[in-house]
Amino acid sequence: MFVENVEWQVRQQPHNAMIAIFRRKTRVAAALFLVLVLYLLVGLIPEHRDTLFGFTYVRTSYDWSKQSLKYPISEYTPLPTGRPLSLPKVQYAFTTDTSPAGVAREEVLASRRAEVKSAFVKSWTSYKNVGFGYDELMPVSGKGRDAPGFGGWGATLVDSLSTLWIMGLKEDFYEAAAAAVTIDWADTRDNSCNFFETTIRHLGGLLGAYDLSLETALLEKAIELGDMLFMAYDTPNHMPPFWLDFDDAKRGNQLAGYHDPSASVTSSSLEFSRLAQLTGNDKYYDVINRVALVLDEWQNKTALPGMWPTFFDFNQLQLDSDSSFTLGALADSLYEYLPKTFAILGGLEPMYEKLYRGSMDTVIKNLLFRPKTPDQDDILFSGNVYVSSDTGPHLTAEVQHLGCFVGGMFGLGGKLFNIPEHLEIGEKITRGCVWAYDAMPTGIMPEIFNLEKCDTLDPCEWDEEQWENEADTTLKKGFKNARDPRYLLRPEAVESVFLMYRMTGNSEYQEMAWRMFQSIRNATETDLAFSSINSVRNVDTVKSDSMESFWLAETLRYLYLTFSSPDLVNLDDYVLNTEAHPLKRPR
Repeated sequence: MFVENVEWQVRQQPHNAMIAIFRRKTRVAAALFLVLVLYLLVGLIPEHRDTLFGFTYVRTSYDWSKQSLKYPISEYTPLPTGRPLSLPKVQYAFTTDTSPAGVAREEVLASRRAEVKSAFVKSWTSYKNVGFGYDELMPVSGKGRDAPGFGGWGATLVDSLSTLWIMGLKEDFYEAAAAAVTIDWADTRDNSCNFFETTIRHLGGLLGAYDLSLETALLEKAIELGDMLFMAYDTPNHMPPFWLDFDDAKRGNQLAGYHDPSASVTSSSLEFSRLAQLTGNDKYYDVINRVALVLDEWQNKTALPGMWPTFFDFNQLQLDSDSSFTLGALADSLYEYLPKTFAILGGLEPMYEKLYRGSMDTVIKNLLFRPKTPDQDDILFSGNVYVSSDTGPHLTAEVQHLGCFVGGMFGLGGKLFNIPEHLEIGEKITRGCVWAYDAMPTGIMPEIFNLEKCDTLDPCEWDEEQWENEADTTLKKGFKNARDPRYLLRPEAVESVFLMYRMTGNSEYQEMAWRMFQSIRNATETDLAFSSINSVRNVDTVKSDSMESFWLAETLRYLYLTFSSPDLVNLDDYVLNTEAHPLKRPR
């Protein structure tokens, strides 16, 4: 029958069809020969190396799934059951414009996608040339290096998998996937790993790549890692530490920390929920549910009710004496994951909506501020609050680039929970970050800066004399200073721009993203790739020889998606973890 079909195709098609069929048969024969060779050589392959789903697969040399627990859980809380709720649409209802103007617009977007893709390919090729084993490329010197706490497990390799797939670089994707499934989580020079970073980059990266490609070997590698990370919860009260110490985990000696960043110990709900869904193993869900219950218990008992302090005492399970509150560094993804976990659970766990609504009410009343500018720009930022027992909450108008994700978070919460004013707030925060980009000579906002602020979220009168007395007047009016002028290739501002475009359908956001990409490329490009820079205040930038994995995993991925078809990673089909890895939403 196969021969008959071939003959029919040759009769009906021109000569190039015969060539295509020959190539296909040759590939099939080669694949069969490879399988036969591997089968014959199986006795020569190390015990933990085998062929799995078409990949040469290296099983981790320490099987964490068989590790006995010092503090076993008698019965795991199951994933919420039932049919996923019909949640409100997150993504705008885009239509195809076939008019001449629509066709011309698509040509512009295709050109922009190509330029973003070119930046990725340049970075990826240079990283690949130094070897898949390194966590990062040093984009000036061309060397590879491992990041502290990342285990030397190729952070950039795993973090980039989803971007390779999304950009259609399938040959590179399968080359990288083949390397990723040979990672041995027990093969590390480190005594411990950063529990949070390993979860969002490595576990999230493998799960996202699996949800896109359905390559089961990637899921198997994610399960191995998930079993290792699960051990972080084997403590007397099942709360995780900041560091997963491998020897302590094996001996049952782990303890949660007394003063750990709140984000680091609460931001595994998305990845662990998805792992539970894919495996049917409730143990992953049980442990993150226990953390959520603590958040629920503490939410209205803190010094700023509704929010949680920047640092947690999970060891004693008591509120830390810390009285600082922020959506920026150390606390960010705690809040980001509330609406995202609600979505990944299909809306079947209402606690996450409760936690989101309560915390954002407090954020709006206490952390958001409107900058004082000559033009009374209708934009918002998120600052930091310190609560004094004498004077109560005090807001500092200090802005972090890291906090620019807040615009997208408000938008997502506004969509999922049908809170229109949250979408409006999200737009104003997003536009505020773009305003800060445009304010600098390089067209990029600083890592940390301070602004003049209005007393309320309403417009306020500009005070030229006050600004001249208090501020660095070489900066744009409204800025007080650029306390940390670096740019670290961060994605948070372009993340919110992407999300706002997909949620509102407003093409203005595509223009903002294009302007941001051009500025970033001009300021950070090296002969090999792209580098963090020491100051956004100087057009002649000094490169710091650093390119973290999120440049490829997030910054360029968000930019590419902004100029792509809205159906590519549709927000009603996927939830993006804090490292931009797309996890499939249940339908």
